[in-house]
Amino acid sequence: MKTVLVIEDDKALRENTAEILELSNYKVITASNGIKGLKMAEKFLPDIIVCDIVMPELDGYGVFKNFSEKKIKKYIPFIFLSVKGENADIRKGMNLGADDYVTKPFTDEDILSVIESRLNKVSRLHNFEMKKNDLTEVNNENEIKTLNDLKNFFDDNGVLFEFDKDEIIYREGDHSNYIYLIGEGAVKCYQIDEQGKELVTALYREDDLFGYTSFTNNIPHKETAAAIEDIKLYGISIIEFKNILENNHKLVLELIELLADNLSNLKEQLLEMAYSSVNKKTAATILKFAEKINHRPGDSIKVSRSDLASVAGIASETFVRALTLLKNEGIVQADGKNFKVIDLEKLRKIK
Repeated sequence: MKTVLVIEDDKALRENTAEILELSNYKVITASNGIKGLKMAEKFLPDIIVCDIVMPELDGYGVFKNFSEKKIKKYIPFIFLSVKGENADIRKGMNLGADDYVTKPFTDEDILSVIESRLNKVSRLHNFEMKKNDLTEVNNENEIKTLNDLKNFFDDNGVLFEFDKDEIIYREGDHSNYIYLIGEGAVKCYQIDEQGKELVTALYREDDLFGYTSFTNNIPHKETAAAIEDIKLYGISIIEFKNILENNHKLVLELIELLADNLSNLKEQLLEMAYSSVNKKTAATILKFAEKINHRPGDSIKVSRSDLASVAGIASETFVRALTLLKNEGIVQADGKNFKVIDLEKLRKIK
């Protein structure tokens, strides 16, 4: 029988949650505030913790921080409870490294589904460790050998995050608790220079992985990530990802190839910014956004001129002048934030 620790200061909700879990054959321990909850976690070592965010004495963030620092037990999932609509609270909790969240009010099915899902993940992680040195099981269906296998793992097991267009996913300096796979939409990463100018460092589209400042360590992000359009992401925690790498060595080689490709693309971008003509930079940037954002050939590209200029590495005014030339030649159409490539071949031949 699995043990669940419920930390909730609302007595009625705490007792109701305990009753739901007990009726589903879980052993339940409860605590009325964060300080008591930490003591209960150390004493009973539960299989999973469900914790409210807003509490007196010690809030949910404080509980999680202390819980993480003390390393009470490896692989104890931590689930936050948050009032429906408080997206900022949820994202702060997930950025700290929590495993999942449930919004209040919740149904029996909501809480049971999340708990069952998290406990199943823990079970799979233990299985991965047990198979680490078992060479007879290299063809086991659970082994992740390729990037495609890894992406399927994200789809099946990742935490779902949803962001609206222009929302920040994480900021420079936030700890990199998750690696993400884009299920829908597109993402830009950028840095701000000393003059406050935004420099876009990378663009990612559906089926791309991003957020990997490190594959194995929770270190601060070096850039900010934001949604270019409404997006759905699937996140795997750094702890879980590190375990996957330790137990799937063939995958490491594929990730090295991915990093090598990213480095090569970055070098090309730097060379282009340094030596290409303004027209060439403008054309290459429009092509890059078309590749990343367009869902179908001929679709409009909805993106700000400042983003385009940032990727091109030129001033917005200079970019607008070059864009006007492309419009006059009938190569692109532009109306406000909407762009459409009319003649792809001509755009590629711009020098």
